[in-house]
Amino acid sequence: MGQGRLDGKVAVIVGAGQQPGGTPGNGRATAERFAQEGAALLLVDINEEWVQDTLAAVQSLGATASVFLADITREADCAALVAACIDRHGRIDVLHNNVGRSKGDRRTAEMDADMWDAIMAMNLKGMFMTCKHALPHMVAQKAGSIINISSTSSLSGRPTVAYKTSKGAVNTLTQHIAFENAQHGVRANAIVPGLIDTPMAIERRAHERGVSREVVRAERDALVPMGFMGSAYDVADAAVFLASDESRYITGALLPVDGGLLLKRG
Repeated sequence: MGQGRLDGKVAVIVGAGQQPGGTPGNGRATAERFAQEGAALLLVDINEEWVQDTLAAVQSLGATASVFLADITREADCAALVAACIDRHGRIDVLHNNVGRSKGDRRTAEMDADMWDAIMAMNLKGMFMTCKHALPHMVAQKAGSIINISSTSSLSGRPTVAYKTSKGAVNTLTQHIAFENAQHGVRANAIVPGLIDTPMAIERRAHERGVSREVVRAERDALVPMGFMGSAYDVADAAVFLASDESRYITGALLPVDGGLLLKRG
C-alpha cells in the first residue's frame, strides 16, 4: 500500500457501518480513507449487515480489519469494544466516534422526555463511554487521538432542541478531554460537519416528506455558501489529518467542514 499517513496506527471507528443509500456515510468513508493510509481497523457498529459492507470495502483496499458489534448506549459494550481492540492489536491509537441521531427531535415545548434521553444516550453518553474506556490505554502508551463527530447545529440556530444540545455538549466534552489529557500525549478534537450528502441526511428526509432525493439535495445545496453539500470523504479527509502525526500539536479544536455554512448561520 506504500507509505501511508497512518502506517502502524490502530484505529477504532465507531459507527463504521454503511446505511443504504446512493452515497457513502461518514463512517464508511472514514474507514476507506484510514485503510488507504495504512491503519489497522476495528469497525464497530450495531448493524451487522451495514458494517460487513464496510469491512468488505476496506479489505479490498488491502487493510487489516475486523468487525465488532456493539450498542454504544450500553457501557458494557463500550468497554468490550476497546478490550477487543487491545486483544486483537495490542494498542489503540485512534478512536473515531461517528455515531449520532436526530430522528425524533422536536421544538422544546413539544419534545418528548424519553426521546430526549434516547438522543442524548446515543449522541453524547455513548461518546463519553467510549472515550472513558479508551483513555487509560492511550494514557499508558502516552499517545492517542480521539476524534468526535459534532455538527454545525451545535454552533448555530436550529429549530429543534435535543440534537443541537447534544452536539454542543460533544464540543465541550471534546475540549475537556483534550485539556485533561494533553500532558499524557493524548489529543482530542471534534469535526464539525455542515450539510453532507450522506444516506442519513438524505434518505430519511426524502422519505418523511415524500419527495425525491434530488429535491432534498437541491434544497440543501442552496443553503451552502460554496453552493454544494460536502461529501463524506470531505469529513474523512479531515479525520485522516486529525488521526495522523501531521496534527500532533492540535488538540481541543473544533474543525468545521461545512463549505462556509457557519459563516452564514453562526
